[in-house]
Amino acid sequence: MRDNDSAIALDLAALRADTPGCESVVHFNNAGCGLLARPVLAAMQEHLDLEARIGGYEASADQAEQVRDFYAALAELINCKPENIAFAGSATHAYTKALSAIPFERGEVILTTRNDFISNQIAFLALRKRFGVEVVHAPDHADGTGVDVEAMVALMRTRRPRLVAVTHVPTNSGLVQPIAEIGRHCRELGLLYLVDACQTVGQFEIDVEEIGCDLLSSTCRKYLRGPRGSGFLYVSDRVLREGYEPLFIDMYGARWVEPGRYQPVASAARFEEWEFPYSTLLGCAAAARYALRVGMAEVARYSPALGADLRARLAEVPGVRVLDRGPRLSAMVTFAIAGWDSAAFKTALDQRGINSALSFRELAQFDFADKQVDWALRLSPHYYNTQDEVARVAAAVAELAA
Repeated sequence: MRDNDSAIALDLAALRADTPGCESVVHFNNAGCGLLARPVLAAMQEHLDLEARIGGYEASADQAEQVRDFYAALAELINCKPENIAFAGSATHAYTKALSAIPFERGEVILTTRNDFISNQIAFLALRKRFGVEVVHAPDHADGTGVDVEAMVALMRTRRPRLVAVTHVPTNSGLVQPIAEIGRHCRELGLLYLVDACQTVGQFEIDVEEIGCDLLSSTCRKYLRGPRGSGFLYVSDRVLREGYEPLFIDMYGARWVEPGRYQPVASAARFEEWEFPYSTLLGCAAAARYALRVGMAEVARYSPALGADLRARLAEVPGVRVLDRGPRLSAMVTFAIAGWDSAAFKTALDQRGINSALSFRELAQFDFADKQVDWALRLSPHYYNTQDEVARVAAAVAELAA
């Protein structure tokens, strides 16, 4: 991409004008939080103003159509029906709600990967501790380029897991796992399949029908560029039809039909609670609509290409070791650098107006042990970033490495 940007169809000037943060920082921490676009900020502020003027209940009733558009926009973004979408307070909230709906029994297997997100791994271990389930990790390819699908399928056939769970893009590397290929095997074997798409909604085109997942969780604050404290859960028709419901379900997700019985609602709303941060939800709806207008096909091409350019530049810097491996990589770039303390290095980038993030071995016990690193710096550009910013960040790293 360094030598050819003629194919760029994104209007970078307009996108950056829509992004106030571009005026003050080089934001390469989209895997943490994307910069809010003006329409997202406006939607949230307008609703808070309305709540202040007429009251919270009244404001949500007044904005009922806009509230419904959250479900419609997310459904359009990932190719499902609005009734398959549940709002959540975070990706972890959505993910644990999904796990809580599965009636695990002692000895049942959760089949996952060595690169699944830390909070998911901890949740699996908590389920093992409480219910006696077995957590099985499918092996990676020998060269460390992601999960060995053939070996994972062999485990599906021999262990018949109660749940197959895969993180699409791990937080600790640029690896993109082959979730659609895994999903095809899950469908063939009738296995329940949960996908963590926290780092990919808003970065790649996501089609739950193509993936073949039963459940999919994501945040809205990262590449989708929504507000913090927000996420969503996709719940398939199969899961709804077969009666899965979260462990704790409230008056929003169920009806108390008689003193000794309740009935879950028919839609994914059974995974929601009665109380909503409506300004946040409307901000998420605006973020999803914004992504759709920009065009996910272009975003899915441009953002990872920026990451590839950055990765190539960093690989040329003496003392820098790029850690990302895999046949397909995301916009997320991780690297180790010799001779630096983690906090000091990040502070040095902060002082140069470059936003980044740190990742530590405790966040990626398998991956970082394999790579023999204790920490890495993570850089994650997005579609409103430019090649000039990539060059500036690479030059700053080279300066510090020297």
